[in-house]
Amino acid sequence: MLFTGLCFLCAPSGLEGSLGLRALALSPNQRYLAVSEKAEEASITVFDLHQEHGMKKKVLTAGDFLVQEFLCMAFSPDSKYLIGQSGAPEWLLIFWSWEKNKVLATVKTTNSNNPISQVSHFSPHNNMQVCVSGKGVFKLFRYSEGNLKQNSIAKVESINILCHTWVSEGRVIAGTDTGRLLVSESGDVRREIKMSSEPGQGQTERRIKAGNVTEGVAKCCVTAILSYSKGFVCSSGPGTVSLFEQIELDVYRKSREIQILPAPASSGSAPAQCQEIDTICMSPAEETLAVSTDRGQLYSINLSSAEMKREQLHFDFLSQPFHSDSITGLSICIRKPFMATSSLDCSVRIWNYEMKEVELYKEFQQEAFSVALHPTGLFVLVGFSDKLRLMNLFINDISTFKEFELPGCRECAFSHGGHRFAAVDGSVIHIYSFTSFENILNLNGHFGKVTSTTAAWCLVGRMALCTSGTPTPGSWSVRLCSRAAATLVLREVPADVVAHTALAVSQSGRVVFTGTSGGTVRAVKYPLPDQKEWITQQAHCGPVTKMVITYDDQFLLTASEDGCLLISKIIDEKGQSLRSNRQIVHTEEILVTKADLEERAHNLLELKMHLKELHMENEYQLRLKEMNYKEELQQVSNKFMEEIKSLKRTQQLTMEHKKYDDLLQKQKEMQEEYETRLTHAEQDRIQSLAEVTQIYEAELQFQEEAGRRIREYEETIRQAAEEEHQKIDTMKDKYEKKLQSEKEAFTSVSLMTVTQIRSLQRQIDDHLDDMISMKKERQTLTGFIRTLETDIGVLKRQVSRYRKTNQEKVIISSLHSMNQDLHKLKVILEFKLKDMKKQIRPQQEDINKKAERIEKVRERAQKILDWLQVGGQHVGVSSSICSFYLLELSLLSGKAI
Repeated sequence: MLFTGLCFLCAPSGLEGSLGLRALALSPNQRYLAVSEKAEEASITVFDLHQEHGMKKKVLTAGDFLVQEFLCMAFSPDSKYLIGQSGAPEWLLIFWSWEKNKVLATVKTTNSNNPISQVSHFSPHNNMQVCVSGKGVFKLFRYSEGNLKQNSIAKVESINILCHTWVSEGRVIAGTDTGRLLVSESGDVRREIKMSSEPGQGQTERRIKAGNVTEGVAKCCVTAILSYSKGFVCSSGPGTVSLFEQIELDVYRKSREIQILPAPASSGSAPAQCQEIDTICMSPAEETLAVSTDRGQLYSINLSSAEMKREQLHFDFLSQPFHSDSITGLSICIRKPFMATSSLDCSVRIWNYEMKEVELYKEFQQEAFSVALHPTGLFVLVGFSDKLRLMNLFINDISTFKEFELPGCRECAFSHGGHRFAAVDGSVIHIYSFTSFENILNLNGHFGKVTSTTAAWCLVGRMALCTSGTPTPGSWSVRLCSRAAATLVLREVPADVVAHTALAVSQSGRVVFTGTSGGTVRAVKYPLPDQKEWITQQAHCGPVTKMVITYDDQFLLTASEDGCLLISKIIDEKGQSLRSNRQIVHTEEILVTKADLEERAHNLLELKMHLKELHMENEYQLRLKEMNYKEELQQVSNKFMEEIKSLKRTQQLTMEHKKYDDLLQKQKEMQEEYETRLTHAEQDRIQSLAEVTQIYEAELQFQEEAGRRIREYEETIRQAAEEEHQKIDTMKDKYEKKLQSEKEAFTSVSLMTVTQIRSLQRQIDDHLDDMISMKKERQTLTGFIRTLETDIGVLKRQVSRYRKTNQEKVIISSLHSMNQDLHKLKVILEFKLKDMKKQIRPQQEDINKKAERIEKVRERAQKILDWLQVGGQHVGVSSSICSFYLLELSLLSGKAI
């Protein structure tokens, strides 16, 4: 069997050669945990908490710089970058892209005279801006172009800043060792927040002139500060935390105080109240506030429930109380899953290693140097600085019932059967009987003090296994001490440069565990090898003081000077638990003193008597209540009968009222239905109005188009009439000229036959009638055009009247009538246009015919003139008659028109 490793339940194991953990940092996305370890070459390990057992993600170092520790760290808001502040003498601020394991920038933040206390989280709104504070140091750095550049320098040389927090993009609140809260704006300290919230104090802030930040009156140290959505939280004294709320843009006021109360098992004068707050954190939902103290304790409070309480608020243990100093003793028992520890913090604690919780603890006045649990788990032996005390483990107390004059006992142990116990006094081992408390044997054959971390009994009940002498780096040995104090070296194995400080052998005898002064645990095969063959696991940051294996070989328990108690699961190379041949049966019995039993019996008797009295009193009260209830029942019955009669009388009214209610309900439903219909009708009306408006606008467009066409036709008729007038005028001028010439020619006419003249007269009359008919037709057309213009005016007035009305029915009827009128008008216009075209066409033909006839008349007249010139004188026609015919010819040509 090989021991392959230790699976620690408290935290992942450290690196080999580590000198202790220095700082922790949790990423904003709650996934990664950064752990810095002090060593010859310091490192930061980033663990992925989403992986099983928190697998290591990256191990970061300072690169080319030799750094021994990182005092504080912080992740960027997006969890991609990590900043770390190293310690003296370098005081380097290192900026990593940790996923790439790459150092992006470094800068020296201070000198050895002004140490750094904190590197804050990155600015909430800027991944590249960080704040560094310390003694006389308050600096803002921004990562740009591969360098960390300082933005500003605050004049705080005389101030020791212990902590700070970002509250906005450019505002930082810092706490000092004198209890002052300083507000920085863009790296310049400008205001101070008063810690007191008493009435009459005035403003909670005061202005600070630039460069005038001086020391205040020392009150208490502000060792931790944290911002949240409502303001910020800070420590305000030993065991005290204050909540500040933001009441204005940059004004804060203290609202509540939360204190740490003394532990119930404390025997001193409330040492819990003297604890300094180291760190403060808050859950993502801001419901729980947790703090850690300089005594290694964790406390929490539920803020959501605390806001409703008006009394003083107090912290509770987050899980359970821990040791705050070196653990000096460690012991287990076989009948219970208990282990006992003693510490220099003057406390003794009983733990349940299966449940991982404290069962019982008590604080004393003296330091406890050793502890041993009785195999039954009902008694404990504790070595104090003045005496060795044997104590009972009661249900809620640890009480001494026997003392032995062995001051400063460093080692003690019970035998396997529990009937004897051994105690070390210097170089002498005292053996006592547990039943008679008699010192039955003293083993004083050692050459030096017995300094082993265990004094376990061998299987042989009359022998004790121990080590003596000072452990050296060269070797370690196991010695068997008999009754005669003879010493025999069984095996000596060469050690490493680190001294062995504790030893434990598994119950199966197959493996030996040792603890070293460097805090490591080593697993060695048994029988012991001649060479250095072991498996090493880093467990503590201080020397391992005690080491015990449980009786079922399932757990390895180790204690250290760092005050930590680790419970480790023992597994083989296949990852399985070790098998044990022992069947361990745990019992549930507890010890109770006779006084407690008598007190409990007395209390039980009193409770029984009180119960009997209460029973009798209850019976009496029940009888009284029964009588009262019968009377009340009779009264209620009578009243009920009367009410029944009354109800019968009012039943009809009730029915009517019900009908009335039904009618009201029906009316309401009808009203709702009517309102619904009205709503629908209104919607339909709006929709119809929109459609009618659209149709109306279309009709208006049609009317405009019809008017335009009518105007075009009027213009065409006007142009035709003008052209006709021009033609007639042209013809009149032409014929007047011809008539003038003919008049001159007619002067020579002397004779014309009566028959021909009469025929010519008839033709002229016919043409004259045609001309009169054409004139009447033109007048008719002119009247028709005026009628059309009148109709258009009427339509325009109707359109204007329809535009001014808002009544839907009038609009609809008007539009309907208008539509009919427009249809009729359209038909009439089409008919009239067709008729006009028909009338104009024959007129044009008549004009052409008349022109031809006039031309013929002219020709005939010319012939007549020629005839008159030749032979008119022979027929006796006078010049007056010729003049008359010329006048008629002129009338025929249209002159008289």
